[in-house]
Amino acid sequence: MKKFLLTICLCLGLSAAASAQQKLELTLDEAINIALSDNPTVQVANLEIERYDYVRKQALATLYPQVDASAQYSLALRRQEMAEGLSFGGKNTFNVAGTISLPLFVPSVYRQLKLTRTQMEVAVESARATRIDMIAAVRSAYYNILLAEQSLTVLEEAATTTDRVVKNTEELYKNGLAAEYDYITARVQRSNLDPQILQVKNGVEIAKLQLKMYLSIPEDVEVEVVGSLDGFKDVALLGADYEMDIENNTTIKNLDLQLELLDHQEKLIQTTRMPTVAAFAQVSYIGQERSDLSGILGAMGGGATTAVKQSKFWWQVPISLGAQINIPIFAGFKKTNQLREVRNQMAQLNIQREYAEQGIRLQIEQAINTLLTARETMLSNELTVQQAEKAYNISLTRYNAGAGTILELNSSQLSLTQAQLSYSQSIYDYLSAYANYQ
Repeated sequence: MKKFLLTICLCLGLSAAASAQQKLELTLDEAINIALSDNPTVQVANLEIERYDYVRKQALATLYPQVDASAQYSLALRRQEMAEGLSFGGKNTFNVAGTISLPLFVPSVYRQLKLTRTQMEVAVESARATRIDMIAAVRSAYYNILLAEQSLTVLEEAATTTDRVVKNTEELYKNGLAAEYDYITARVQRSNLDPQILQVKNGVEIAKLQLKMYLSIPEDVEVEVVGSLDGFKDVALLGADYEMDIENNTTIKNLDLQLELLDHQEKLIQTTRMPTVAAFAQVSYIGQERSDLSGILGAMGGGATTAVKQSKFWWQVPISLGAQINIPIFAGFKKTNQLREVRNQMAQLNIQREYAEQGIRLQIEQAINTLLTARETMLSNELTVQQAEKAYNISLTRYNAGAGTILELNSSQLSLTQAQLSYSQSIYDYLSAYANYQ
C-alpha cells in the first residue's frame, strides 16, 4: 500500500512539474523577438534574401572559366571509298576532347550583377516590411490580452463588491431594515455580471491563441503576459514624438528600389548592343584504327613490301587556341522597343511614387490626429474613473447609513464599472494608435 501511495505521489509530482514547464511568461520585447525568429512569414522573408544571394552567385559564375569534356566512340559499318576498292578511315575511332572558355569582356554580366545586388536590397526591404508588420501584429495581440485581462479584473472586482452588497442587503432584509425589492435588485445586479465575465474570459483565451499563433507556440503551452496597460501607457507618453518623417517608410523605399531596378534593366538592355569577347582553348586526343594498306602499296610498287611494325591505332593530339568576338548589328528594333517599354514603366512608377508619398503623408497625419485624440480621451477617462470612484464611495456610505437607496448604489457602481472599462479601452486605443503611427 505504501509503495502504491508513493507511486501516486511521484506521478502527481511529475505531472505538476510538467504543467509548470508548459507555462511561459513573456514580456512584450520577448514576444517580439520570438516572433521575429520563429514566425513562418518572417522565416520565408529571410529565405528570400538567401535565395537572391544564390542568384547573384549564379550571375557571377558566368565570369569564371568554363571547362567541358567530351568522349566519343564510333564504329564504321561501311567506310567511305576514295575510289573503287580503296577506302579510308579506321573501323574503330576514339575521340576525347577538352574545351576551356574564358569571358574577357561581357558588359551585360557586369550590369546583371548590379541588378541582382539591387534585387537583394529589395528582398531585404521586403523582409524589413514583414518584420514591421509582425511587430505591429504582436503588439496588438499583446495589448489585446492586457485589455481583456484588465477588463476581467474590473468585472471580477465589481462582482466581489456586488457580492458584499448582496450579503449586506440580505442581512438588512432579514432584520427588517431593507425592503425585499432592494434585496432582489442587488441579486439581479450581481447576476448581470456573470455573462460579461464569461465573455471576457473567452476573449482572454482567444487573444492568447492569436499571440501564440504569431509566436508559433503550441496551443497546449500556457502563456502569461507581463506588464499592464497603465505601464505601457506611461512609457508611450514619455517617448511620444509626433513627426512627419517618411524617409524610412518601407513603401517609399520599396518604390525607390523598384525604380533603381528599372534603371539597371534599361542599362542591361543597352549593354546587349555592345560586343563581347571571349578566349578559348581546345585539346583533343583522337585514336583511329589503322587500315591495312600493304596490298595497295605492293600493287603500286610492283613487288613485295617490307613489313613495318606499327601500333593498331593512330593517335593524334590537336591543340588550338583562339579568341572570339561577337558584335550585335541588327535585331529588328527589338532592343529599341524593350528600352521604350522599360522607360514607360519608369514613368508609371514615378507617378505611383508621387501618389504614394501623398497618401502616406495623409496616413501619417491621420495617425497623429488619431493618436492625439486617443491620448486626450484616455486622460479624460482617467479623471472620469476618479470621479466615479468618489461617487460610488459616497453612495455606498449613504446606503450603509440608510440615507441612500439600492438604485442609487447600483447606478453608481454601474457607472464606476463602465468608467473603468472605458478607461482600459481608451488606453488600448492610445497604444494601438501609437503602434500604428510607428
